[in-house]
Amino acid sequence: MIKPYYETENGKLYHGDCLDIMREMDDNSVDLVLTDPPYGLGSTNFVTARRKKRPDKKWNNKIPEREYFEQIYRVSINQIIWGCNYFGEYIKNVGRIVHYKEMTSHNGPLKLSDCDLASQSYDRRIHYYHYQWSGNVQGGTINWKNIGPDARVHPTQKPISLMVWSLLKFTKESDIICDCYFGSGTIAVACERLNRRWIGIEISKEYCDIAVERIKREVAQLKLELT
Repeated sequence: MIKPYYETENGKLYHGDCLDIMREMDDNSVDLVLTDPPYGLGSTNFVTARRKKRPDKKWNNKIPEREYFEQIYRVSINQIIWGCNYFGEYIKNVGRIVHYKEMTSHNGPLKLSDCDLASQSYDRRIHYYHYQWSGNVQGGTINWKNIGPDARVHPTQKPISLMVWSLLKFTKESDIICDCYFGSGTIAVACERLNRRWIGIEISKEYCDIAVERIKREVAQLKLELT
C-alpha cells in the first residue's frame, strides 16, 4: 500500500484512488466501512453562510462503479453506506439508518431530501437519528460565520454528531473504521473523538489538506481537554 499522506496515533489518510488502494487490502481487514459515496446528482455548487460560492466539481456526475461496492464488501466485516437509495443493485444490506435533517428553506420549495438514508449490515432494523442539518442551520442553531468543527467545507458534508452517534451505536474502541470517500474527514474527526482506529482514502489533494486541518484541530482540542 502507498505511504500515508497523513497519520495520527489512531489513523492513516491515503491520497489516491480508493479502488486502487482497496485492491491491496486483505479480506475482512477492517471492522467497518463507513462511507458516503457520490450520489451521481450532478452539481456540487453550494453557498456558505458568508455567501461564498464554491466552484463546481465533476466528481458527483455519476455513482461509483460496481467493483467499488464489491471491494467494500470484501475488505470489511460490516458496512454503513450512506446514499444507499442511489445505488440499487449494488447494496446487499437490508438494515437501514434514517437521518432526519429537518430541512428548512426561505427561498421557496425545498430541492433537497428531507432525510438521508444509509444501509447498515449489523441488523435488519431501521434506526432513526434526528439532527437538523440544513445549509448552515446545525442542530437548531444558525452557524452564520461558518466556523467551528462543523463549518461547511464540502458540498455533501455530514454532521460530526451523526458519525459520533453511528460509531457509538455500532462499534467499539478496538474496531478499525475505513472511509473510502474521505472528503473533508468528518468520519476521522468522529473516530478521534471516540478513540476509534481509522483509515481514510481520498483522491482529491484539496480535500486531503482540508481534512488534515480538521483532524489536527480535533486532536489538539482533545489534548487540551486532557491537560
